[in-house]
Amino acid sequence: MPEDRKIRLGAFMRPVTIHTAAWRYPGAFPDANFNLAHLKRFIQTLERGRFDMFFMADHLAVLNMPMDALKRSATVTSFDPLTLLPALAMVTEHIGLVATASTTYNEPYHVARKFASLDHLSNGRAGWNVVTSSNPKEALNFSREEHMEHDERYVRAREFYDVVTGLWDSWADDAFIRDVTSGVYFDPEKLHVLDHKGKYFSVRGPLNVARPIQGWPVIVQAGQSEAGRQLAAETAEVVFSGLSKKEVAQQYYTDVKARMLAVGRDPGQMKILPGAFVVVGDTAEEARAKKRHLDSLVYPESGFASLAGQLGCDISGFDLDKPLPEDLPPSNASHTARQKLVAMSRDEGFTVRELAQYIGGAFGTLEMIGTPAMIADQIEDWFTSKACDGFNIMFPYLPEGLDDFVDKVVPELQRRGLFRREYEGKTLRENLGLQRPENRFFPSKKSA
Repeated sequence: MPEDRKIRLGAFMRPVTIHTAAWRYPGAFPDANFNLAHLKRFIQTLERGRFDMFFMADHLAVLNMPMDALKRSATVTSFDPLTLLPALAMVTEHIGLVATASTTYNEPYHVARKFASLDHLSNGRAGWNVVTSSNPKEALNFSREEHMEHDERYVRAREFYDVVTGLWDSWADDAFIRDVTSGVYFDPEKLHVLDHKGKYFSVRGPLNVARPIQGWPVIVQAGQSEAGRQLAAETAEVVFSGLSKKEVAQQYYTDVKARMLAVGRDPGQMKILPGAFVVVGDTAEEARAKKRHLDSLVYPESGFASLAGQLGCDISGFDLDKPLPEDLPPSNASHTARQKLVAMSRDEGFTVRELAQYIGGAFGTLEMIGTPAMIADQIEDWFTSKACDGFNIMFPYLPEGLDDFVDKVVPELQRRGLFRREYEGKTLRENLGLQRPENRFFPSKKSA
């Protein structure tokens, strides 16, 4: 292992925890997902823990489960990520600010403009999580009756990415001369009009925001399907995966980085960060007791609704005490989540009821439950065996779960020489060890 290879840590913070019952846990903040004072405290704690990034997932629909389950969800209301992150940029200095923006329910110009603005406001700490939207219900909020077909969403996303990055390159880095004496504000020779005309988009440009400080905000992607892996290999610099088995994660790691080589990209310019749901205790039994208590607060309706959402079909007619039916109805939701659950049922014998309980808490992601040393052992094992480059940490409840990780697990990782003690640079790219992209229209003299 190269001496300079360090673990990268993101924090999954929208929702602030994925566990359905987290808001009910003793000492937790029930309104943590929609309280600016709490979110300010959380991000400052993460920065004290030298986390790479504050990661905000996003969804564009509320009514995605039956009301008996929905009424128990703490995620029905939350801040728009690109409204919240500029506010959090004002109270932090180093931590990256990553937000989801859908390529299915946005326009490229909007996304390019907002993330370029965030990058300037934060002095180079923005990241864009490129998603195609997995919830078919979102279509109904955007004047559409049906969700776009899965593979077509990825084809559209590829063109969307090309337009956004092209708009970010509208201006040379030194375009704005602001010469008070001559009265010239910018050099017209250093402005490019994109004039994109493609299958899905027609965008003239240029962008009315200067080129981002990082060149481009860091590109984050989470696809695990065939189409998602290929999009990640072509575009992503950080990949958020949902793999819970080390051997499968190793295969994914090898596959995606090989695909990068095949398209002419340096595999070192991508950091793969599986989600990890972490519960810390002073003893292993204490940690397990915390998880048991947390899971006991999940209502059955929530688990069944979550399972139906992940499968993308109605499960009301399924036998709860048998595995999933062989002939599941077709779905246009996320292929990855569905395939994982089908495999668990058919290969490992999980009944529908067991799947609902499993997914109703931590949504079936990788779990790390134990003492700080035990959790550090697991992190180190995955990292050194090339199953990942780090993790996107999911906290069980807040603030205690977050404080436990920063105050107990981070020092153990630092003691082992696996994690930074200080930030290496000023921008998110610098801290992740990612290169600043060349402007395709105004290459530097060195590369011209």
